Amino acid sequence: MDAVVQNKTTKFTPITQGEFGKLTPRMNNLRNKIINAKPYVDPERAVLATEAYKAHQNEQVDVLRAKLLAHILDKMTIFIEPETLIVGNQAQKNRWAPVFPEYSMNWVIDELDTFEKRPGDVFYITEDSKKKLREIAPYWQNNTLEDRGLAAFPPKSRLFYDLGIIGADGNITSGDGHIAVDYTTLINKGLKWYESRVQTAMADLDLTDYDQQKKLYFYQASLIVINAVRRFAQRYVDLATKMASKTADPNEKANLEKIATILQKVPYEPATTFREAVQSVWLIHLILQIESNGHSVSYGRGDQYLDPFYEADIKAGRITSDQAVELLTNLALKTLTINKVRSWAHTEFSAGSPLYQNITIGGQTKTDKMLLTQCPI
Repeated sequence: MDAVVQNKTTKFTPITQGEFGKLTPRMNNLRNKIINAKPYVDPERAVLATEAYKAHQNEQVDVLRAKLLAHILDKMTIFIEPETLIVGNQAQKNRWAPVFPEYSMNWVIDELDTFEKRPGDVFYITEDSKKKLREIAPYWQNNTLEDRGLAAFPPKSRLFYDLGIIGADGNITSGDGHIAVDYTTLINKGLKWYESRVQTAMADLDLTDYDQQKKLYFYQASLIVINAVRRFAQRYVDLATKMASKTADPNEKANLEKIATILQKVPYEPATTFREAVQSVWLIHLILQIESNGHSVSYGRGDQYLDPFYEADIKAGRITSDQAVELLTNLALKTLTINKVRSWAHTEFSAGSPLYQNITIGGQTKTDKMLLTQCPI
């Protein structure tokens, strides 16, 4: 098909050789497992968050949050599905929903015995999980974002909130959301570029200046997180390598070895292939939603930043359009594994377990030119 792009005519290669939208057997198996997975409330992150806050509660908030994320990434359960081409999981199992006690805990305890009785957006929870959440609850009493938010309400606003006239549960019980980070820089320069910038900026600080002292905390937190992400990626390298050594299936072995090779590189190093770019984007997108429980964490202009890698791989014969579609399908399915459990009050306003993880395709360039890309996103 032809398309006009910035007053030029571009030839598009076929997206698939077979039926459009038909999943490969690998992706169809993964899809079936994900959509049939029961959504459970997962206490693991809540327990790890409590450990981190207790250990670092007196540290500056940027550093505290960085050490929280580092502790979770170092200790959380990880796994690799047999069907997947890209790796990274949010909870102990796909579609399980982590608990974020630092944002809100009262409603979690209040609803422990009713999650499974909801008329919609049902979540399951084991007795062991209930026990773990109840054990950590006292630490979070009057010590959450919700508590601070309610304390900041003007009296009339608090009255309207208590009467149910206004709803603020989505704001005072959630973290950062409605964002799309700079994936273009991430995949083209890698986290090591940010690391270098931070190290240079830290060396130039005048710590006798109060405003620059505040910057130091942010820089320290940035380095903590970058190193934590590198360790997190290495955990998948180690797991994939271990799994590859045990499988007798040559195709499975090759895929696991490829996963290990890619994660030894990205997201710390720049991506050089389409698969590396997709893996790098997914891991950072995932980590954003391990650190915080805000929603509308989106991919931004995915076709624009992935297209150069796609076209380069097609030209070099490293990938076919069908293989690219399979990778993008894998990305979409992995995105579906992310889940969030909300209070029933919030759920009534946001039914259907939405996370609003959007991706923008087509549109215009920064100079207001029409843009269509080869990337089959």
